[in-house]
Amino acid sequence: MFQNKISIITIFFVFFSFLSCDKSGKTNNFFSKKKPELSYAMLPLEDSLPRLSAAYKATKKREIENFFANNFSNDFENVSFLVAKNGQIIFEKYDGFADKENNILNSSTTPLHIASVSKVLTASAILKLIDAKKITLDQKLTTLFSGFPYPDVTIKTLLNHRSGMKKYNYFCDDKANWGRNKTLTNKDLLNVIITKNIPLETKTNTHFSYNNTNYALLALVIEKVTGMKYAQAMKKIIFEPLDMKNTFVIDETSPKEKATPSYKYNYVKYPFDFLDAVYGDKNIYSTPRDLLKFDLARNAPGFLSKSLLDQVFKGYSYESKGSKNYGLGIRMREWETGQTLYYHNGWWHGNTASYITLRNENAVIIALSNKFTRKTFQMKRLSALFGDYPFTLKDTISKEE
Repeated sequence: MFQNKISIITIFFVFFSFLSCDKSGKTNNFFSKKKPELSYAMLPLEDSLPRLSAAYKATKKREIENFFANNFSNDFENVSFLVAKNGQIIFEKYDGFADKENNILNSSTTPLHIASVSKVLTASAILKLIDAKKITLDQKLTTLFSGFPYPDVTIKTLLNHRSGMKKYNYFCDDKANWGRNKTLTNKDLLNVIITKNIPLETKTNTHFSYNNTNYALLALVIEKVTGMKYAQAMKKIIFEPLDMKNTFVIDETSPKEKATPSYKYNYVKYPFDFLDAVYGDKNIYSTPRDLLKFDLARNAPGFLSKSLLDQVFKGYSYESKGSKNYGLGIRMREWETGQTLYYHNGWWHGNTASYITLRNENAVIIALSNKFTRKTFQMKRLSALFGDYPFTLKDTISKEE
């Protein structure tokens, strides 16, 4: 009887091992997934990706470890870091304090503020709404918000930072408009724009100007179209369908203790200020493992229709010469060789973040830190391990946002 049970268990194990791996060594996603509540929600990657060999993973891991040892030694104290290819983690590292005062260490499940990398997720939700024909790329904001004073500003000029609007931190700290002594929300910002006669900085769609106002307004567009608060909409469109269990939005209703603290270079904690409730441009907390799930879904064949996807990964600002450009919710480096690097950096208070998505190589590099450092932004150098990018592991990259 006992031997029969063993035989049944063995057959069951072999059968499922066969299902999980085909002859080419690819992993199959045979487990059923819960159907998302929204028809336009992001979906996990369904296609199989080739398995990496143990030798390949070991070589890349050793090269990444050497990169850290040679460049950062022990002075990159707070870091949550991950490198993956084909959805398989090659290297990850979690160091430093999530909460120094209470001696809580960072781990793979510690949600850190991803700063402006939040823009990539906000843009993804907007793009899903466009693909679902809930809004259009060229739709004017005057059709969504009564009294909106800029007639030429569209969804597209918000996404690619060509709206010409002023940065909200430049005019909301003025007492005549709002002031620094009361918390600003996204709706407050829209009201200030409508009622305080804030002029454009430049004519719409004539210049690139990286601007948090654009994405704070895109968050309001998401709310207007879905009928949900941004935090709930992002949960239903992205976080829940992709099983991003440690990812959430902080807004004006969130208890402050939910936010993982961030620190200055000397471990002095950053206090909350009057801009800390504004979301869409920032205020998503996540982990490298959750962002890996997001990256796989964003690069999956069914993410967007081809016609819309082609518009996402192209530059829109060529007024000035140089390799830097911006697509629809993604930074770009375009070189004369024809190679393009897609990424986004972030910086808010003591939090820095970098998301590098190597679309041709099915690889991703994610670095988050809650203790101020610019070294997070140097992770682009690791792109050279996977493709023909004009970096070496000894290059020095200029300081960027």
